[in-house]
Amino acid sequence: MNIKTAVAEAAQKLSDTFNPRLDAETLLMHVLQRERSYLYAHPEFELGCGELTRYYEAISQRAAGIPLQYITGHQEFWGLDFKVSPAVLIPRPETEHSVEAVLELAKQIESPRGLPLRMIDVGTGSGCIAIALASELPDAEIHAVDISSDALAIARENAQRLGFSGRITLAQSDLLANYIDREQYFDVVVANPPYVGSDEPDKVQREVREHEPRIAVFGGPTGLELYTRLIPQARTVLKPAGWLVMEIGFSTEAQVRTMLNDWGEVHTQCDLQGIPRVVTARKSNA
Repeated sequence: MNIKTAVAEAAQKLSDTFNPRLDAETLLMHVLQRERSYLYAHPEFELGCGELTRYYEAISQRAAGIPLQYITGHQEFWGLDFKVSPAVLIPRPETEHSVEAVLELAKQIESPRGLPLRMIDVGTGSGCIAIALASELPDAEIHAVDISSDALAIARENAQRLGFSGRITLAQSDLLANYIDREQYFDVVVANPPYVGSDEPDKVQREVREHEPRIAVFGGPTGLELYTRLIPQARTVLKPAGWLVMEIGFSTEAQVRTMLNDWGEVHTQCDLQGIPRVVTARKSNA
């Protein structure tokens, strides 16, 4: 069977997915370890038996609802190629807004001469935020924590693969619990906490709730529980006038901003669809 026929048949089998043709091509690229341009330039290329077998297996997994990224093991974020597995949330383009927010704040932070900016990424998962920041802020001291040892293993592998293992300090912690009693004060705390309520699973796509790690998707009965813990913890570990940057859920802006009543300079940033996506707040002296 040649590439053209294989992709056409696969797209039919994936008719229930959002973009059957794109999924079919991406999975064949993965099997053949080729770029998309190769598929278009060589539609007559005959697949070997082993290649067809692997392709059919991948198509079956996708048809069963397994996310494309878990099948290929990769997802792009901030122009970087991240390894992903069912141990971590798949990085989304929307989370790049958190990176953008931190980079803008970094321009405003005055650090004592000779001391680097200190940042911590809470719930790092694949390490995408921490590594993206490391790629843009070569002089910053970046920490990243996660409650999951399996997620930390993926983050550590990504840092190594992408050349940032010496730039990021990874540690296991339930939010910032392991930093409260230490003399470790940060200029920025950034987090993309799970914000879907466990009582409202229909707010996420079926493949998300069935295949991505629940601990990274659901944040408690209302989805706000981790914010109620993270915000006071961040206040403790931030330097005076330090910044908290958090991704928020579709309908949680008002509730999150209420939790930040005693913070200063609270701002909301929207994504490209105009949906409130990131809240930034500055630690006040009160």
